[in-house]
Amino acid sequence: MEAIQLKDKTTLKEKNNLFETGDTITGSQALLDALVVEGVRTIFGYPGGAIIPIYDALYDCEGILEHILVRHEQGGIHAAQGYARASGKVGVAFATSGPGATNLVTGLADAQIDSTPLVCITGQVYAHLLGTDAFQETDVINVTMPVTKWNYQVTEASQIPSVLAKAFFIASSGRPGPVLIDVTKNAQLQSFKYPGYTKCKHLRSYRPKPIIRNEYIEKAAEIINKAKKPFVIFGQGVILGKAEKEFLNFIEKGNFPAAWTIMGESAIPTHHPLGVGMLGMHGNYGPNVLTNQCDVLIAVGMRFDDRVTGRLDKYAKQAQIIHLDIDPTEVDKNVKTTVSVWGDCKETLPLLTDLIKSNKHSKWLGVFKQYQSQEERVCIQPEKHPTGEVLSMAEVIDMLNEITQGNAILVTDVGQHQMVTCRYAKFNKSRSNITSGGLGTMGFGLPAAIGAKYASSDREVIAIVGDGGFQMTLQELGTIMQYGVEVKILILNNEFLGMVRQWQELFHDRRYSAVNITSPDFVALAGAYGIQGNSIHARPDLKKALKTMLDHRGPYVLEVKVGKENNVFPMVPQGCSVAEIRLK
Repeated sequence: MEAIQLKDKTTLKEKNNLFETGDTITGSQALLDALVVEGVRTIFGYPGGAIIPIYDALYDCEGILEHILVRHEQGGIHAAQGYARASGKVGVAFATSGPGATNLVTGLADAQIDSTPLVCITGQVYAHLLGTDAFQETDVINVTMPVTKWNYQVTEASQIPSVLAKAFFIASSGRPGPVLIDVTKNAQLQSFKYPGYTKCKHLRSYRPKPIIRNEYIEKAAEIINKAKKPFVIFGQGVILGKAEKEFLNFIEKGNFPAAWTIMGESAIPTHHPLGVGMLGMHGNYGPNVLTNQCDVLIAVGMRFDDRVTGRLDKYAKQAQIIHLDIDPTEVDKNVKTTVSVWGDCKETLPLLTDLIKSNKHSKWLGVFKQYQSQEERVCIQPEKHPTGEVLSMAEVIDMLNEITQGNAILVTDVGQHQMVTCRYAKFNKSRSNITSGGLGTMGFGLPAAIGAKYASSDREVIAIVGDGGFQMTLQELGTIMQYGVEVKILILNNEFLGMVRQWQELFHDRRYSAVNITSPDFVALAGAYGIQGNSIHARPDLKKALKTMLDHRGPYVLEVKVGKENNVFPMVPQGCSVAEIRLK
């Protein structure tokens, strides 16, 4: 059978598809039709021999599907993550077989632990060559099984429509996550009579949303209504469930102090009066200490990660714990709950809100303010307004807040700059804080910012990176150059792998092993890619330099040289309880 050519592209706006039921098309064309029907318009990828037929079919889709040629497959999947996190849609990445596929593994692991919906398509050798160690053959299914929500190898073109429908359904439903579909080259080339594409809405044995049990909602409300010191902690589940409004209604009715995890930040405006700051190893003082003083701890859409709990045997032992989560495997995994409320928090929170009593908890909220005042005096003000000549990361972020007014999307890499940004950044809108949380992937920031900009072209997107992490994926400056991606890149350069150095200072007698890092001239490097930039180190230049960066039309690199041995405090030392958090 000879495959047909793509029909008139003007029909896409009317029918939202490329091909009709009954057409004779190739597996590659069927795959692209699936993407179009699923609403995909942007793909991040890198071609190679085993995926050439898909790219050949993509040639006919100019103006329908936009393909962004990244400079490394890891950059491609991080860009897809940034796109997904900023938009709430499924991110899509393409890669070829062998090294192309294995270069996706870090991003898959990152997306898996941070619940990011992705569909990754990898090419594979011909089906008859599987298992022969053919050129660029890797058993990508077994390699990626631990770091995907689902994966599948397609060996026949006729499988593609149903497999792609399942892929998008699984990636986006319930607790989201990454899916990888490996497509053999023969399946890409084969022609078949197209049955059409139908979105998947149900899979036997897969229940993305647990059944909500009203008795647990009622029990949770009973406990909450008796609480004298209730405390709400929330994570990315609020954002993933698009439950920001429902969450605000809940905390405002009960007047509960609410603290966010690093992944939950921006779900509510950071200036909200009930928002008491960030939890965790480098979180705010009050939320950490008072976790061990509240009488009811209400966890919403978070998983009690070790960076939030510290020592589990000393975590909130005095409190009754209520856990709302869509993933039953997270309940009682780390922290034993009093009541578990399974379900999508967009559905469970209104049910719970209806049953709780309006309250004030003024005295309890005042305790948080006391701790906040102490942290302001001992830690925050000295960091934001240092007396020495050397710039601090905190004052850079504070000045950025002043200029952006909390309206930008901030995409951070991993390290001290990440913790400082998440501590001090101000956000007015949800999906504004994009970072690598659970895996802590250095190199995430720059490519994720590219993806975020494609998802939110109307918003300012700023990649905040360290001198170490930036150099792991700086080749993506080539992607920015080629497509004119208008991201701003703020490099906080302390000439160290700062977070490792901090630990070596505090816990290893300042034995600075392999953390001094020599970097290139970042401004000259940006210039080689046709990107304008500047480098500063003096406080009087800071505001003007940041305004110049933000006012510039097009991408821009600003390097700010900050203190070499500044530390991020507060800090919960490893092996300690959250109540043992150090202010300095």
